[in-house]
Amino acid sequence: MNIDGAKSALVQVGAELYHRGWVPATSGNFSVRLESGDLAITASGKHKGRLQPEDILQVDGNGEPRGSAPARPSAETALHVQLYRREPEVQAVLHTHSVGATVASNRTSATLDFEGLEILKAFTGIASHRSAISIPIFPNDQDMAALSAAVDDHMARHGTGVAYLIKGHGLYTWGQTMADCQRHLEALEYLFEYDRLSRTLGTAEP
Repeated sequence: MNIDGAKSALVQVGAELYHRGWVPATSGNFSVRLESGDLAITASGKHKGRLQPEDILQVDGNGEPRGSAPARPSAETALHVQLYRREPEVQAVLHTHSVGATVASNRTSATLDFEGLEILKAFTGIASHRSAISIPIFPNDQDMAALSAAVDDHMARHGTGVAYLIKGHGLYTWGQTMADCQRHLEALEYLFEYDRLSRTLGTAEP
């Protein structure tokens, strides 16, 4: 994808996710890998439902901006860079701040686990409900280098997975295309609501 196509795609996804309530106010950040190997990423502090093409910045493989745009890339660019470096097949990353994801992130366990659900087939590489996913939950940290290192260490030991949560913060998910990424996000929001209702109704396993 070239930079113009990336800008158009990220403006569109911002509007869609804002209207679903998954990126309120100026929360969240999105990126795609460009054909040059650079990244296109949302600028810091921009309302995702009102993005303009100039709110999408081009950064190099280290997350450093190309050119001299007045805006700054997302403060969490390092977390996007970590995923693109680790997985060459990743082409898009979405970070959202929905209520469901934030509530799920505050679980006392180190992971949020699901198995035996038909919705799991929405994730790339899963073909049967007889499957399981584990979503790690990382402590929040304003030091993005330290947080991205913690994420990378976990993935080195346990595999990349499909998503992770940051406690009291939100969700990261990724895909081989933006469509994959959005499908994963919808499935994850379903799972967070399923988990919440299961606990409310007392049907969740201990």
